[in-house]
Amino acid sequence: MTATRPTRGFTLIELLVAITVMALLALVSWQGLEGMARAQSINRERSDAVLTLQTALSQWTADLDATVALSQARAMDWDGRTLRLTRRSTDSALPVVYVVAWTLRTDPAGVARWYRWQSPGLTGRPEWQQAWDRAAAWGQDSSSSNEVRGTELGLVPLEAWQLFYFRNDVWGPAVGAAALGAGTPLPDGVRLVLSLPPGPALAGVLTRDWVRPTASAPKSS
Repeated sequence: MTATRPTRGFTLIELLVAITVMALLALVSWQGLEGMARAQSINRERSDAVLTLQTALSQWTADLDATVALSQARAMDWDGRTLRLTRRSTDSALPVVYVVAWTLRTDPAGVARWYRWQSPGLTGRPEWQQAWDRAAAWGQDSSSSNEVRGTELGLVPLEAWQLFYFRNDVWGPAVGAAALGAGTPLPDGVRLVLSLPPGPALAGVLTRDWVRPTASAPKSS
């Protein structure tokens, strides 16, 4: 009768080696998953920042395109800190205008951010003047009342911003409405220069030019 050979199991050392290998594989797998999650988070943050910037620039262009020069009402004014505009409604059925302002200010979290302010729809000269003055107060005073700041929207973080006007066939620093004059209430072009702060999403200097739709082409010499 043949004797049955006893089944040989794993030794303690073999078990320890196997457990160690499995632990290393689990650690490597976890690090890989963590790296993928981090990369997805960075990509998502960057995509959100790009989308926000694109939306802000689209609104900026739309405001400039809709800027209108009315009798006894300024179309555009730059005071070195805030740009104020008088713009028409995009709805032709609403015969109203809006006062819009853009400025750089610090948000409640202490982050310098590009802000936009818009008045309600306006139908008369007194209403326009009141909204125009409110926009100036909003742009100069970050502690303005809720009545003045009720329609503001914080957009992208910024370190600084600059404006240039294209007038008389040359680019130059933006000027106030008084310098533009009643005969030319709008420049032929506006150059926007945004200084984006360092960060994981967007950084550096961004320049965007706008040309007035009714501007005439420069004459060649």
